[in-house]
Amino acid sequence: MIEALRSDEIVDKCGGRFKLTALIQHRLREIIINGSRPLVERNGRTDLEVVIAEIMEDKITADYAESGYEFKSAIGS
Repeated sequence: MIEALRSDEIVDKCGGRFKLTALIQHRLREIIINGSRPLVERNGRTDLEVVIAEIMEDKITADYAESGYEFKSAIGS
């Protein structure tokens, strides 16, 4: 699953490497710290692999309105 990070497909899905990195970091924090449930089956995958799978399966996107995923700002949380 980590091989997906070497592909331009995942970068294109997010609109660039910066947006991809921000999305991964934000979602990892939600899963690890906030205890959010993964949107895909874990199947023995690490948290990072789960987040990548969520992106690849269009469960979360950098275009938040399109996926319904709400990017919550850490400011004021």
